[in-house]
Amino acid sequence: MSDDVLLLERDGTLATLTLNRPDKLNAFDPSLRAAMREKVAIIEDDPKIRVVILKGEGRGFSAGADLSAGMADPLSFHLDMEYKPFLTAIAQSNKVWIAQVHGACAGIGAAVAMNCDLMVLAEDSYIYMAFAAIALAPDGGNTQLLLKAMGYKHALQAALEGRKIPAAECEGYGICNKVVPVDSIDADTRAWAESLANGAPMGMAALKRLMRSVHAMSFGDAISAEAVEQTPLLKSEDFREGVRAFFAKEKPAFKGA
Repeated sequence: MSDDVLLLERDGTLATLTLNRPDKLNAFDPSLRAAMREKVAIIEDDPKIRVVILKGEGRGFSAGADLSAGMADPLSFHLDMEYKPFLTAIAQSNKVWIAQVHGACAGIGAAVAMNCDLMVLAEDSYIYMAFAAIALAPDGGNTQLLLKAMGYKHALQAALEGRKIPAAECEGYGICNKVVPVDSIDADTRAWAESLANGAPMGMAALKRLMRSVHAMSFGDAISAEAVEQTPLLKSEDFREGVRAFFAKEKPAFKGA
């Protein structure tokens, strides 16, 4: 086992980022938070990478914050300076991030997973709002992420009760995209990621920006935002390649230009 708390592997247009503190159930301590800030930036700066899989080593995805490592005072500074940079970087990334979750996905670990663009859950996994058990409110963006997925009443109930939301229920609410067998989650997630990585990266990035923002716009403003994104895409080499492949009945080879 590597001593690195966060492992980055690259394979062509696909990257895999693995939380690697299995003895602590991948709980976030200062070293893991710092590594996340560093490696998310490295991934974003790599023009070859189109899709990222984020997963955890060992028995589960993440137990959340490592309480044994202590909490900064004030906590607001700790959240803004150590978590917010990499969480917002993933949300604003030009890459598509897929959370691959097995076992426990708790506390701020749940925020990290739900903040990804897509999510695959193993049948044994669950999203756990652990905050109520230690007299805290959810943080790391959990309140917004839950609210968007579950609606006010169900999100509030989950947080108040400190619920463990099982995989099947997560799929029903739209928290995740797929639930797959535990023993095939690696293969299933990778196959999906590789398929998505064949897409046109400029178009994928534009779609992500739109999907992350249009919910806060009027319908008319959404149409205008789409037009702004579409204009440079129509001038791209990938658009010309897509049209050529469509008429030739071939699979397009997108280059990101």
